[in-house]
Amino acid sequence: MVEENKLNIRLHIYDTDMAVKIDRQDEEMYRHLALLITEVVGNYTNYYKGLKSEKEILYMALVDIALRYEREAKRNDVTPFLETIKKLSVEINNALKEEQ
Repeated sequence: MVEENKLNIRLHIYDTDMAVKIDRQDEEMYRHLALLITEVVGNYTNYYKGLKSEKEILYMALVDIALRYEREAKRNDVTPFLETIKKLSVEINNALKEEQ
């Protein structure tokens, strides 16, 4: 049953083809991410080829993608809003109790 949800696909990432086993519903995301990685590594390679090692270029691309992820995660963080709503709820409840 669980294996039915798995899918074997081949991804082309920069200069490498690789086989991966993924959840079926994640296929589009994997393919999109393979394109993103290929683009970022390609950009860094074009800029730093002959100046940096392949390993350094891959790490630079990794940092770039991780930074994008962190920025997006912070942009979508609703914790400050939830805390403000909780404080406002407490203040409203206290004000309503005082009126009674």
